[in-house]
Amino acid sequence: MSPESMLVENIRVASRQMVRELGFMNHTLAGTQYSPSVVHTLLEIESRGLMSAAQLVQILELEKSSVSRMLSKLVNIGELEEKPSPEDARTKLLGLTELGRETVRKINEFSNERVLGALKKLDPIRQQAVSTGLISYAGALKACRENSNVQSSDGCEIVTGYLPGMIGRITEMHGTYYAREHQFTSVFESKVAAGLADFSTRLEFPSNQIWLAVMNERIVGSVAIDGQDLGDNQAHLRWFILDEGCRSTGVGKKLISEAMQFCHERKFSAVQLWTFNKLTAARRLYESFGFELTKEWQGDQWGSLVTEQQFTCML
Repeated sequence: MSPESMLVENIRVASRQMVRELGFMNHTLAGTQYSPSVVHTLLEIESRGLMSAAQLVQILELEKSSVSRMLSKLVNIGELEEKPSPEDARTKLLGLTELGRETVRKINEFSNERVLGALKKLDPIRQQAVSTGLISYAGALKACRENSNVQSSDGCEIVTGYLPGMIGRITEMHGTYYAREHQFTSVFESKVAAGLADFSTRLEFPSNQIWLAVMNERIVGSVAIDGQDLGDNQAHLRWFILDEGCRSTGVGKKLISEAMQFCHERKFSAVQLWTFNKLTAARRLYESFGFELTKEWQGDQWGSLVTEQQFTCML
């Protein structure tokens, strides 16, 4: 057997074993009375917030009719509730009820115990290898399904300063992601484009800078520090975005690290950023660099009513 064949066989054997050990051969999953598809549905809604049935069809990769029947059942038994979309009352969004939140809490508790129990059987080096390997392999499987390329931090260059086409590319990444995941409209995309266009004319000032993640001559991420618009010696962290293919690869951490180092070097007293409450992965990254939630309110400056947030990092 060739080395490549052996590698394929080992991964397939391990995959089958994981399916069995995690309980996917059973009718129910994660200590619940529910099927794997129902468990995944509840977890996705808990993670992403209010979602439409169409969004769940795309995420779960299931037939529309199957998802519709499953969601109807979850609403009838009280795990989910329907709410009208703030953008279009004809569109129904699904959210967890109190019962649903309690179910998800038990699922997470059960699953976390399983993962922690397994990790305790490994030394720290192998624990990290498992985490990195699973993230990479899951990304590769997704890329095969979508017939796209897997992005990783390897070979990804962080470029400082303006690059031709960056205004359009950064705007495209923002517009596409936020429309798909959070139903933001052209109002948001227009504001991103206008803000970037204005900022790009001010890059000559030493208090302003932008960093771009570039792979295969294509911009796949960005972050900027605007040292002028807030005043009072405070910096504004803006336009942090990653192409979907390079999330969970360390590229985002590299970009934020460059921005924060710049702020320290320029001796800003604080760094501020504005976001909203559904971007949990980004929030964890911000908090790892010392940002704290300082203000929260309901607002619609991006074209949709969301819980806006202000984070501050004192330097």
